[in-house]
Amino acid sequence: MTEEEAGRVRDFVGYGRNPPDPQWPGGAHVAVNFVINYEEGGEHAVPDGDGASETALTEGSTAAVKGRDLGAESMFQYGSRAGFWRLHRMFTKRALPCTVFAIARALARNPAACAAMREADWDVAGHGNRWEIHANLQPDDEREQIRLATEGIAQAIGIRPLGWYSRYAPSLHTRGMLLDAGYEYDSDAYDDELPYWVRVGHRRQLVVPYSLVHNDVRFIRQGMTSGDEYLAYVKNAVQCVLEEDPPRLLSFGLHNRIIAHPGRAMGLARTLDWLTDQPRVWVARRIDIARHWRRLHPAAG
Repeated sequence: MTEEEAGRVRDFVGYGRNPPDPQWPGGAHVAVNFVINYEEGGEHAVPDGDGASETALTEGSTAAVKGRDLGAESMFQYGSRAGFWRLHRMFTKRALPCTVFAIARALARNPAACAAMREADWDVAGHGNRWEIHANLQPDDEREQIRLATEGIAQAIGIRPLGWYSRYAPSLHTRGMLLDAGYEYDSDAYDDELPYWVRVGHRRQLVVPYSLVHNDVRFIRQGMTSGDEYLAYVKNAVQCVLEEDPPRLLSFGLHNRIIAHPGRAMGLARTLDWLTDQPRVWVARRIDIARHWRRLHPAAG
């Protein structure tokens, strides 16, 4: 078994009936992490030499467009020009931390947004050099893209990324390459509600699972239509853990071009206000969650 295969053995048991007590700070029962996916400017676009415009996770089109789709392009631009700043105001007004999953090329196109991330002390994790799918890359190309992403984010933000999340699907090689590149954790899994360690050959990698269920993509794909629905959805998730479960981690993914539109964003604002009134909820950056776990639950062996 190769190192790559060893890091991808399927585990259907996990922590089972008795998960570890994460001992979240302050006696919190739920750790909540909001992630802003900063992708706008990293997607495929004809002006950047691609054969067609990216349309993934946009509001959709009424017709198939060959080549350059100006409508889709402008939806991505909305996220960078307007949406990001609305989310930035919401989090900084409430002094709430969050994490950014960032595309290096997208950051390079908006230095003002990068400065705002630095000033807010948000942790910026790697999400690719471009908005590529790592499962489709050859190993040498993938390693190079991880290098370019790491260096590009470090140049834009002033500090290198310490966490990573691939677009949709990593390859069998990704986790080992991230360890080689010095990443402290990755979020390339959706299989748990607590961090855990995996063996990658003779090494260990910390996985901080992500979620596409508690994610604003539901506005695009699963029929959520209003901010009020988003508020109820997040409250139900947190309340479920508070009332019934062992302590957990809940990840809530956001996109500048999706939830930041006013009719949706008001629901996010009310969600943040509700969370600040919950004494048993710890709203934290992803790097802080990873380092807390590493300190209290180090890798065996």
